[in-house]
Amino acid sequence: MYIQHFGLVQYPFSLTPNTRYFLKLPSHQRAFDLIIQALQDEDCFTKITGEVGTGKTMLCRKVLNALEVLKDRYVTAFIPNPVIDAEGTMFAVAEELNLGVVPHASYYELLKLISEELVRLSKAGRSAILFIDEAQAMPEESLEAIQLLTTIEKGPNDPTPLRVVLFGQPELDELLERPALSALRLNLSASSQLTALDRDGVEAYVAHRITKAGYNGSSLFSEKAIDEIFRASKGIPRLINILAHKALMVAFGKGDYSLTHKHVELAIEDTESAK
Repeated sequence: MYIQHFGLVQYPFSLTPNTRYFLKLPSHQRAFDLIIQALQDEDCFTKITGEVGTGKTMLCRKVLNALEVLKDRYVTAFIPNPVIDAEGTMFAVAEELNLGVVPHASYYELLKLISEELVRLSKAGRSAILFIDEAQAMPEESLEAIQLLTTIEKGPNDPTPLRVVLFGQPELDELLERPALSALRLNLSASSQLTALDRDGVEAYVAHRITKAGYNGSSLFSEKAIDEIFRASKGIPRLINILAHKALMVAFGKGDYSLTHKHVELAIEDTESAK
């Protein structure tokens, strides 16, 4: 639509998480470093929280990509939509570990199969790392099942068989306070919170994304345009993406090659969540 008009090679503000656009902003870099350190320390549970749109899924994918080069040490598993019961959770974990389970296997058959695989990996010097996105939506019994998998015994010199990284909205903290999850809570040794961007962070974020998308001209968004994006988005990356994309469409429609606060104001008027 507007790619050629602005000299871009791809859309810079897509809502689909793309690690190419990951920007090392303070809270995101702290969270990334904390996860990597927690894995090195063999912590059982790590928790990352943040409001909707603050970049949790992007961070999760960034960590998964970073672990790709460490396949000799880690096997990764990812559950993106955890609104499933304990048995469904076991099926999801087994599928991620490529265990080829029988469709009608019972919960206990799945537990045994997964446990045996985790022990096998541990004896081979490898650990399974389970990433769960939107963990605040996970049923209590499913989290209990995951916690049970982390209690598998290992040899004295073997790595921890299973480690878990939970990504969720702030409601995850409330979920973990439930009495039934006290054992999980006790094994939660690292946590971090993703925060909204400040005004300078918004400017850096917008500039980073348009540069990554191929733009190499002078400042595309004026200072006042950035001010408006910051005010309306409150520093939430997902909303920044929506407003910046719509503002670019407005400018393209008018034949303009730079964006002012007027373009952003029209984008805001078209965005219910930014009013």
